[in-house]
Amino acid sequence: MTEKRFKNWTPPEIKEGMMTKYNWLVQNKDNLQLGNKTDIGAFTYINAKGTVIIDDFVQIGSHCSIYSVSTIDNKEGPVMLKKNCRIGTHSVIMPNVTVGNNSIIGAFSFVNCDIPANVVAYGVPAKIKRELTAGEIEKLEEDIQ
Repeated sequence: MTEKRFKNWTPPEIKEGMMTKYNWLVQNKDNLQLGNKTDIGAFTYINAKGTVIIDDFVQIGSHCSIYSVSTIDNKEGPVMLKKNCRIGTHSVIMPNVTVGNNSIIGAFSFVNCDIPANVVAYGVPAKIKRELTAGEIEKLEEDIQ
């Protein structure tokens, strides 16, 4: 249950370009908006130059990369991870991407386009594989109440 997981949650101290006590780091930290009761895995990298918004109850696996700017293809724009979405380990989120409420991104995915709410998506590039059932959505939302 989320309540047990987040019972003693406090916002992490984020210093520019330095690992948090949970071993993830942020560049351009002033452009990061971090919601309450988030869970970000070790060795995740967040480049918030073009703004990164992580809503409440978002879970991000270890070794993920979140880019609001990409120098390879000159893309820049906000990344928004909506309430209660989950990003699987080793996934990459590119600029100008929104992942919708409750959506689940499978491990090792490359997300370069918006993912709507209440779906499961994965792959390289990530594609929607199915919609969550009403029961699955209810369970996800119960876990955060």
